[in-house]
Amino acid sequence: MAHPPHSPYTRPQCPKTSPPIPAATLVVFRERGDGPPELLMLERSAAMRFAGGAVVFPGGRVDAGDHAFAATLPDDPDDLAARVAAVRETIEEAGVAIGVDLPDLPAARRALYDGIPFAEVIAGAKFDPAALVPFARWLPHQGVAHRIFDTRFYLARWPDGAPDPAVDGNENSQLFWSSARDTLAAADAGKVRMIFPTRRNLERLALFNSFDDAVADARAHPIETITPWIEARDGVDHLCIPEGLGYPVIAQALGAALRA
Repeated sequence: MAHPPHSPYTRPQCPKTSPPIPAATLVVFRERGDGPPELLMLERSAAMRFAGGAVVFPGGRVDAGDHAFAATLPDDPDDLAARVAAVRETIEEAGVAIGVDLPDLPAARRALYDGIPFAEVIAGAKFDPAALVPFARWLPHQGVAHRIFDTRFYLARWPDGAPDPAVDGNENSQLFWSSARDTLAAADAGKVRMIFPTRRNLERLALFNSFDDAVADARAHPIETITPWIEARDGVDHLCIPEGLGYPVIAQALGAALRA
């Protein structure tokens, strides 16, 4: 998709300090009664270098063990490695296992924290990557930060009868279930902080009345890598994303766009 001539795509760029870091995020849905679905949100510890103090979905970088395990599975190895990372990180950060049935989840969580590879931790258990539905992919413009994450977003349904999520107390200071609309309202009221990609995705997720609605929307839109750019609108710089990818809000005044 073409971008305006005054976007960062045509501006002199800062030297690249390192290649983008592959990462994955999991949007976990919980449906209760007739209300809108709730999403699992984490508040990052204030001391964290990336998005410290901001509310985010569980997730993190794709590590070597994720790639090694993905290489044993059929299909696109990069996508599979990201799915593995999303599941692993959600176990580590929230104590929630998606796509894998673990008889001793707390023990598996401790093992992952100790650095034991995911494949060893789930040995003997079936892993179902299809439990994760691709939703989006975001890659900030290189030059806006020292470290850039190439992040794939997936949707998943909270397993029936699963134990309650529990914060790790390390990278995250708290976790909570909240509808997308309520989380956005909390941000507008100054009760929580969020970075630009989280807000844009919550605005999109707020359109859905069920997990199935979200899945249908994800499959109805192309998943193209989203790299925001700066564009002047009515004399004010805005951070913008492309149209046609399912997002109801595609621009925000730069001064109001909180970026990590």
